[in-house]
Amino acid sequence: MYADYAYLIVALPVLAFLLCLFVGWHLPRGGGFLTVLATFAGLILSLGIFSEIYPNEIIHQSMPWFANFNVGILIDPLALVMLLMVTFVVTLIHTYANGYMNGDPGAARYFAEAALFTASMLGLIYADNLLQLFIFWELVGLCSYLLIGFWYRKPSAAAAAKKAFLTTRVGDVLFLAGIILLYNNLASLNLTLAPGEYLLQFPVIYAHVAQIPADQLTLIALGLLGGAVGKSGQFPLHVWLPDAMEGPTTVSAMIHAATMVTAGVYLVARMFPLFYAAPYGLTAVAAVGAFTALFAATMGLTAFDIKRVLAFSTVSQLGFMMAGLGVGAAVGTFAVGVSIFHLIGHSFFKALLFLGAGSVIHAVNTNDMREMGGVGKYMKWTMYTMLIGSLSLAGFPLFTGFFSKDEIIVIAYEYGVMINFLPYIMLVLAAVLTAIYTFRMWFSVFTGKERSDYGKHESPMIMIGPLVILAVFAFGFGFAAQEDFYSYLDSNFEHYDVDFAQLGIIGGHVLEGHAAPEGAALEEEQGAPEVAESGHGAAGEGEEGGEGEAGEPWYIQILPIIVAIGGILLAGLFYFDKIKKFDPSQVTGDKDPIRKLLLKGYYQHEILTGWFAETVVYGTALICNMIDIKLVDGWLNWLSAWVLGFAQHIRKVQTGVVQNYVTALVLGVVVLVVVITLAMEVGLV
Repeated sequence: MYADYAYLIVALPVLAFLLCLFVGWHLPRGGGFLTVLATFAGLILSLGIFSEIYPNEIIHQSMPWFANFNVGILIDPLALVMLLMVTFVVTLIHTYANGYMNGDPGAARYFAEAALFTASMLGLIYADNLLQLFIFWELVGLCSYLLIGFWYRKPSAAAAAKKAFLTTRVGDVLFLAGIILLYNNLASLNLTLAPGEYLLQFPVIYAHVAQIPADQLTLIALGLLGGAVGKSGQFPLHVWLPDAMEGPTTVSAMIHAATMVTAGVYLVARMFPLFYAAPYGLTAVAAVGAFTALFAATMGLTAFDIKRVLAFSTVSQLGFMMAGLGVGAAVGTFAVGVSIFHLIGHSFFKALLFLGAGSVIHAVNTNDMREMGGVGKYMKWTMYTMLIGSLSLAGFPLFTGFFSKDEIIVIAYEYGVMINFLPYIMLVLAAVLTAIYTFRMWFSVFTGKERSDYGKHESPMIMIGPLVILAVFAFGFGFAAQEDFYSYLDSNFEHYDVDFAQLGIIGGHVLEGHAAPEGAALEEEQGAPEVAESGHGAAGEGEEGGEGEAGEPWYIQILPIIVAIGGILLAGLFYFDKIKKFDPSQVTGDKDPIRKLLLKGYYQHEILTGWFAETVVYGTALICNMIDIKLVDGWLNWLSAWVLGFAQHIRKVQTGVVQNYVTALVLGVVVLVVVITLAMEVGLV
């Protein structure tokens, strides 16, 4: 029954967008309650669909559009968990926004844009083909531009919106190139499609990806990865994400927790069979993700803007998610469940932290942590809910973030045993830094002495309520749902009968690894299905391979616990007044080159904007413009002037006198007769 109304999950937020846009100005709080009702209805529908199809069914509805394309809805385990997360978290964010945006003169415009943003993300999730996903992908980018620049009269907000839009366009061009290349390769196969099947449908892609040449698969995978890098803020297209803080805090919560940035991770997860088949496709994903996780974590150590600290945290955690997918080269489809589990858990605790930061800013009227301190004495609810979110982000044992981050680090170790240890090392270092900068933020804001005069009040209950609900999930979701979640996501590609054995041979996973010839022979004897489909540890089972989940060395299993607790204690020794032993100025100062490098964000703005954009790109544009004007236009202008001059001379022949024309005709006939006569005499005719 609920499946028949799946389209309403997107249609209702679109309706809320139209109502808020046209009549929201006349409604209480800008019509914000409409967006809450629309997304809450989407949550109810998603829960109803979950109750109908869990655990062994999927929903696939499709109708023709034009040529070999269609419009369709695909709700499988991967899409369903994303629908549940987005509708749940965004409902809470919209509820919170009804308090946070109260009194803002642009509230109706905000809620209209937020509703369209939500609809675009939900449409992206349950699209059944790559072209439809791309259309919603672009709508998500448009809405992020509008929301980041919501306070467009503020120059920094307008600049941040343009930066986000232009930076993500780079990735989107690569994504579109990947789609075109994939379409051309599928079209060249001359497939005989059954009724209801269309090119670029995900089931069709899964069924025929093994027929695409390996070199083409690599190019397609890199194109799709480029799109994911742009949307999910991976290096080097991450530069827009910290600047996105210029929008309202609720926008930051949506972008960084439930929408937009998760789209890139979802794309790689959705196209996992293609990445698995592409030689070195997942290796590139693992390398980009692990480096991004460490790179962004280092910048979080020195940021003073509370929202910017959380922004760098988002970039880093997205790196964890990408790395979790990339190490699927070693552990197969189990990596999809692990990465998406971290995505879901991250949406809870990161939305909690951003909304908590908004609660603090709402009371303190500053983003600068150096002007806070002692806030916890007046904002108990905010302090304790943000403590839960911080513990989860840091990976403290038994909190949601611990379960998901710990599993990513463990499978990265298995990837290291089989292929390369570098991603594992980077992720461990990033986990240490995450615990340090997270609690540097929490201690600096809520403990110690007051460092400025600010309003001493807690936020209203319409803002506190969502914090409490998110805190419950940030604490208990991992413990309650981990194993069932992995089991459910592990079955996702079974619905499409994807032959990972064949894809693994194309991608080279059967031949890769550190095993001795005997181990390689054992792998060949066991067959690639063991590598790809048996889940966690399967790719490395046996004497020569990785030791599997049960066989991990004890120090590998407890390392994430040591990392989280050690990082929190280290932050406490510098920033928590109860146990403070060191002054940060004893370790680093204003003249410290490393600190300056981190504060400057590795001079990315200077390199990308000051040098690359303004010098290289603008300089190249000037040269091209000069070539266009002087060479291309100059040659065409000269040619046209010559033709006009020649025509001026020719036109003088046209006298308008009939006698002249008759004379010319007679002369022409005489010349023609003479020529023919001479030709006949010499034997040419």
